[in-house]
Amino acid sequence: MTDFNYSGSELDSLAEAKNYYAWVMKQFEPHLGPTVVEVGAGIGTFSDCLLRSPKVKELVAIEPGGNTFPLLQKHFNGDSRVTALDGYLSDHYQSLRANAVVAVNVLEHVKEHESFLKEARSATVTGGSLCLFVPALPAIYGTLDTVFEHYRRYTRSSLRQVIEAAGWKVERVSYMNFPGIAAWFTAGRILKKTNIAASDARTYDRFVVPWLSRLESIVPPPIGSNLVAIAKKP
Repeated sequence: MTDFNYSGSELDSLAEAKNYYAWVMKQFEPHLGPTVVEVGAGIGTFSDCLLRSPKVKELVAIEPGGNTFPLLQKHFNGDSRVTALDGYLSDHYQSLRANAVVAVNVLEHVKEHESFLKEARSATVTGGSLCLFVPALPAIYGTLDTVFEHYRRYTRSSLRQVIEAAGWKVERVSYMNFPGIAAWFTAGRILKKTNIAASDARTYDRFVVPWLSRLESIVPPPIGSNLVAIAKKP
């Protein structure tokens, strides 16, 4: 067990955001393969999305939180497709051979993010994929980012730069969730909130995400509160 305990509340608040995670999953699915490593798997919310893909036969779920890993382990107890590993990617990457490494809302928590991406590359087979989902726009960094222990929010260029510096070939870096800019700015910079209410997350997931995901698939936004990045190991 690590001595790290996850202090943020967004894992619980977003646990029921099924439309939101399905939207992210749609970005990743073409790039998955039989063996997927999910780093920072939390309590297993996005892991469930990955396991619903017919492409995924084996999931290695890595989680360092002393308070969250037991929940992850319990969630997948008895599922032969899942191996839950306690710790950080740095503890395990040398023994992994993944077709894809997935990290959803993880990279912003990593101080040495280039080293993390190099470890992810080492854990991936040649031609394998890196699938990232991160918060965007440093200008909207606020109290929520501080409480959730985010080191940074990314721009398209800063995310591309660190991925390429780690030796990956970038295929795509794109913004998503345009209305989320105003929502996050209001919550973190104006109202100075320190948590995401589960009711707010459910409302956004139910009434905004379904039409927004369809709209942005037709008209990609020039900017958004999040970034999706897809890269390949040369």
